[in-house]
Amino acid sequence: MNHDRRQFIGTALTTLVAARFGMVASRREFGPVQQIDAGVVNVGYVESGPATGPAVILLHGWPYDIYSFVDVAPLLAQKGYRVIVPYLRGYGTTRFRSEGTPRNGQQAALAVDTVALMDALKIQKAVVAGFDWGARTADIVAALWPERVKALVSVSGYLIGSQAANQKPLPPSAEFQWWYQFYFATERGRAGYEQYRNEFAKLIWQLASPKWNFDDATFDRSAASLDNPDHVNIVIHNYRWRLGLAAGEPKFDELENRLAAGPVITVPTITMEGDANGAPHPDPRAYAAKFSGKYAHRLVTGGVGHNLPQEAPQAFVEAVVEVAGF
Repeated sequence: MNHDRRQFIGTALTTLVAARFGMVASRREFGPVQQIDAGVVNVGYVESGPATGPAVILLHGWPYDIYSFVDVAPLLAQKGYRVIVPYLRGYGTTRFRSEGTPRNGQQAALAVDTVALMDALKIQKAVVAGFDWGARTADIVAALWPERVKALVSVSGYLIGSQAANQKPLPPSAEFQWWYQFYFATERGRAGYEQYRNEFAKLIWQLASPKWNFDDATFDRSAASLDNPDHVNIVIHNYRWRLGLAAGEPKFDELENRLAAGPVITVPTITMEGDANGAPHPDPRAYAAKFSGKYAHRLVTGGVGHNLPQEAPQAFVEAVVEVAGF
């Protein structure tokens, strides 16, 4: 048996065990949340590991929060990494520094926030990893600022999009998976998300990870982050912007034009997918050519859904460590 096959089988067994144990809620907690001014936001973040270690930035998605990485962060810290896990704009303790700043959820804005955080923390280069909105953000940082990214881990692969591309209709079965995007396009959808925020988020968790038996305590811990005063505005703008129903900020036009061209990502990359991801996601074969550096794809088995870092933390850690060594 060759080394690659042994490694593959070992990883598969590890991820299967991790997935099964992930069905029992982790009672681990993060240390205190720190705050730092970074661009237009004051970012809430947690940090672990040695301050002099190689930096890893972990980016969560919607409707999740930093607790998607509650088991990932200490494992990476034990391996000597400096781990930064920020709340995205509109989540947790992250706040806009000015009332006059547009509550903008477009993809470029989230990526600029990440680079601003790296500047504020004096991190010149980092492994950037994430899922859902966080994967898209990580992809964009890697594509537009490759000199700041040592390596990339992206769950569900290449997620950079454009308003023009999103105008193209999908087959009905695919459109059905995006039901909430169309709901959010209406004022009824905005009001419904505002009124039933937690119920909405729990439904998304269940649909996106149908085999993840998270308990109420696990959900409630993350749902508290959705009480951010800007959360609804950011989420609604994000999905309306994607469909061209809301304008972005002109200062991001140049970045969005570059992203609309579908830039190739040159940094070392591992993409990942759970075998039970119930959320819309592309086929890995459709995006492999978008990564021109050293590249690998990992399918994580055992009923792992959309929130891969929380459902299979060991597999996610292994990917970060592996790609950092590429």
